[in-house]
Amino acid sequence: MSASTYANVLELAAGLVIVCAVVTLWRRSLSAIVKTLAVQGIALGVVALTLGLHQHDDVLITVGCLVICSKGALIPTLLGRVLASEPKSRETSPLVNVPASLVGAGALIFLAYGATAPVVDLVGTTPGRLIPLGFATLLVGFFAMVVRRKAASQIVGLLLVDNGIALVAFLATAGVPLLVELGATLDVLLVIVVLRALAGQLWSRFGVLDLDQLRELHD
Repeated sequence: MSASTYANVLELAAGLVIVCAVVTLWRRSLSAIVKTLAVQGIALGVVALTLGLHQHDDVLITVGCLVICSKGALIPTLLGRVLASEPKSRETSPLVNVPASLVGAGALIFLAYGATAPVVDLVGTTPGRLIPLGFATLLVGFFAMVVRRKAASQIVGLLLVDNGIALVAFLATAGVPLLVELGATLDVLLVIVVLRALAGQLWSRFGVLDLDQLRELHD
């Protein structure tokens, strides 16, 4: 892989990760959001694969394949099954509307670039220049967890945070050990499996998964 191809693929994949994060704030259909999350997982895996191929690192290549399979296919499939429990799978009334959410995402991206500028100057490599995108994805994930009301939407925010952390790790340290990435992926899978069980019980009992409506039922 030539240096120019390596840089272009890496920039495209890392850029797609943050674009997908912003799209999750733009779309209200939870099924569309899950598809976007799958694309983001594949893009994250491509980042790891590109770094592994460029550095001839078999472990990093294995991590890239693991990320594509888990975050690009397995986790979105499980999350899609959670949404199957709720026919009206739309984020109808977030705490912050879509235009304001997009403005907030833009502000968070600028904040990420400002906050990570010293790190970018310190690393001084092609992956290092893309570290702000990972940090921005993390911030957008936290933002999504705060402004979205449905349980599935908040899980998507958690996955965005996890993907942002993974992207920063790949770009700043040329990847993370296989066991660390495997452990993080299994933690996320555990969360989704628990959510799947809870969603089925809540829907069968109350017919709703909106957190605000569940609070009203509690009151």
